[in-house]
Parts: sequence; structure tokens; C-alpha cells
Amino acid sequence: MRTEKDFIGERQLPDDALYGIQSLRAHENFPHHSRFFEEWYQAMGVVKHACYLTYLSFSRAVKERGMESRLPSPLIAPEIMEALIQAAIEVSRGEHFEHFIVPALSGGAGTSINMNINEIITNRALLIMAHSIGDYNFIDPILHANVYQSTNDTVPTALKIAVLNLLEQLEEEINFLRAETERLETASRNILRIGRTQMQDAVPSSYGILFSTYSEALSRDWWRVSKCFERIKTVNLGGSAIGTGLGVPRYFIIEAITHLQELTGLPLNRSENMPDATANLDSLAEVHGIIKAHAINLEKIVSDIRLLSSDITNPNDISIPQKQIGSTIMPGKVNPVIPEFVISCAHQVYANDEVITSLTASGCLDLNAYLPIIGHCLLDSLKTLISADKTLKDNLLIDLQFHPEHTAQKLWKSPSITTALSPYIGYYKASQLANEMKNTHSDIFTANQRLHLIDPEKLQDIMRTENLLKLGYSLNEL
Repeated sequence: MRTEKDFIGERQLPDDALYGIQSLRAHENFPHHSRFFEEWYQAMGVVKHACYLTYLSFSRAVKERGMESRLPSPLIAPEIMEALIQAAIEVSRGEHFEHFIVPALSGGAGTSINMNINEIITNRALLIMAHSIGDYNFIDPILHANVYQSTNDTVPTALKIAVLNLLEQLEEEINFLRAETERLETASRNILRIGRTQMQDAVPSSYGILFSTYSEALSRDWWRVSKCFERIKTVNLGGSAIGTGLGVPRYFIIEAITHLQELTGLPLNRSENMPDATANLDSLAEVHGIIKAHAINLEKIVSDIRLLSSDITNPNDISIPQKQIGSTIMPGKVNPVIPEFVISCAHQVYANDEVITSLTASGCLDLNAYLPIIGHCLLDSLKTLISADKTLKDNLLIDLQFHPEHTAQKLWKSPSITTALSPYIGYYKASQLANEMKNTHSDIFTANQRLHLIDPEKLQDIMRTENLLKLGYSLNEL
């Protein structure tokens, strides 16, 4: 065991632990079970890397101008900065994540997140330079690993990088899902079905039309998500504590974003009003509202499919793939587990939205202390929706089966189909025919044979798929 101390006191830590006393205190103070997201952890490594590169170029500029004597303390040695850079790169690759012990839910606006990263990078850099872990006389977690940085600019900047990366994945998954609904739309274009309003039979439609509504909704989701990048590409790196840049060289403030752009390949830019970018997190709430709309569309899609494939509608219009057994007591039972999973994902997103909304509004004056849980909920929703999109496409839609014969039988026997006759025989005669179908449980053709309300050949023509599905009618058709 090794001993570390701060102004509060001393603590014992395992000799091989890359985390330090600040991480340990946070781990004990916030005994929460939720794991911090690795995407955010890796993004912190990228931000630190950019800061260290900026410091190196700043150091060179100071030396070239012979201005070292004006600094309050000596420049950090280049070999130390190189070791910090190597350690930051390793963190950006997800290495040493087992040493990140701060949970997802923490207090302090993210200070514990920043310090856990600083301690991991510092202790790894010490090992790189052949020093002992915890020997902060050589490399210090605050003086060196956190040079010209603040929790309040590095942690939210890293969060936005993690969000942007996940938005790219979500955008891709939505596009894949949309393409699959388009395939099903084409495949079922001429498969007639009974449209339904308020859970009751309505006018004739087709599965192609139904799936076109899903495709259009997903197209809107894709467009909206693509616009999210504009909402959160602005960061406050270099703004320090409250965005004013106090205590930070102007050179560092200007140049840090350039290095961050080069390392991430993302369209990041420095906020023109960094105090605003530090104090207000409404852009995160806006992005979550946009992806919540996608969750809503997903729930609508799978709820429809679950209903149409259920035993309640037997014989089923469609069949969903059998993915796993549905009961430990009822033999042969198979449940709609994929729709249920997607619906559960959607409701998790709704719950996250409530947390993000309320805590974003709870920001106070120059900072929002609840960034850790706001960020966690946003990342959780993104990863949840990526999973939902992927399994919906791969485990449900790809093997979805239509049963045209069942849908046709239901359609011809549904009194609602007489709506198609209203332009030809009027509402009341169509109602008479509908009542005959109800009372005798017969299809429209048989009922018309009894009542002789419309010429049988004309009826057959009206009931043709292309005529039932066309947009309205012209007077020439009457």
C-alpha cells in the first residue's frame, strides 16, 4: 500500500492503483452502482491530449521570444509533457479504464471525473518515466496533468465529443433502419389491409402504405439527428472556471481548439461566449429532445407490429421471427421480445429526458453542478437508441413475414370496406350493405348479391387493389 495526502488528510491506496486520493474520496462519497461511460472517459483522454499539445506549442513560443522569466513558475519539461501525452493517448484508446472508479452519478460538477483522469494520466506518465506510482514530486496531477485546465471546460468539452461520436453512430443506425422499412414498403406495396382508427376497422389500405409512414418518420429522425451536430459543436475549452479564461494564457485559449479539431476530426469550434457555454446546458437538453422524438417513433412502430402479429388478431396479418422461448411453463409459447425491448428502451429515454430537463434548468448562475448525471443520461439514451435501432432491424424487420391471404379475407368481410362505394351508391346505401355484411357475417360480394345495390362487375373493378389505394377519385370514374 502507498500513502497519499491532501489538505483534508491521508489515505492508503493499493500500490498498483493508477487512481489517487481524490478518486478514492469520490468513490467513497458517491457510492452509486452506475458505471461511468467509457466513451466519455476516452473523450477526456482526447481533450487532455489536445491540452498537452497546446502547452508544448505554447512553451516553444515562450522560449522563442525569450519570455520564460516572465512566467511565475518554470515551464514544464518537454519530457514530462511527452509522457503525459503518451498516457493521454492510452486513455483515449480506453486503456486503464479499470482504474476509473468515480461512478456515473457524482456531485461537484465533474471535478471528481477530472481528477480521476488526471491521476490516471499522472501515474501512468510516472511509470513511463520509470518513477513510482504516486511520486507526485516528479509529476503532479494538478500542476502538470491539469495545466491551464479546469473541470468546467474539459469535462463538458469531452462530453460533447462523446455525444458527437455517438450521434454519428445513431445517425447511421437510423439510416440502416429506414432502408429496411423502405424495403418492406416496396415488398408489401400491393398487400391490402384494413386501415384501423381507434382500434376499429377503417377504410382499406395496404402494408406498403403503413410501412411508408414508418419510413417517413425515420427519415425525419435521420434529418433531425443530422442537425444535432450544429447544436453542440461549440465548446468552452480554455474558458477555465466560468468561461472567462482567467489564469489561462490567451495563446492557450486560441490554440487548444485547433489541436482538438485535428485529433477528433469533428467540426468543433470555440464558443464566442464561453461564459454562456459554461453556464448553460440547454443545447444538451435540445439534443436529447430531438433523439426523444426518435424514441417515440420507434415505440409507435414496434407497438403496431406487436399488435398486428399478436394472437388477438388471429389469423395474423404478419408474423414476427421467433427469437427465444416465451415461457418456462407454457410449452411452445413465443413472445414479442424485440418489440418489448424497443418499447422499454423508449421509456428509458423518456425517463432520461425528465432528468435532463429538470437538472438542466437547475443550473445556478455561472455553472451547472449536475453535469455528470446530465451527461450520463444523454449518453445512456444515445447508446440505448443505437441498440434499439440495431436489434429492430436485425432481429425483427429483416425476417418479418406478411400473410396476404389473411389480410384479404379480413378486408372483404369488413363492413368498413363499403366506404369505397359511397361515391357510387351514396352513404346510406353503403350503410345498408355494411349492415347486411355485419348481420350475415358475409363478404361484400356475397352481401351485394343479396341486395343488388351495385353492378357486380363495377364492384369487382372498385375492389381492385390499384383502385382502392389510389389518391381520391375523379368525376369521370363515377
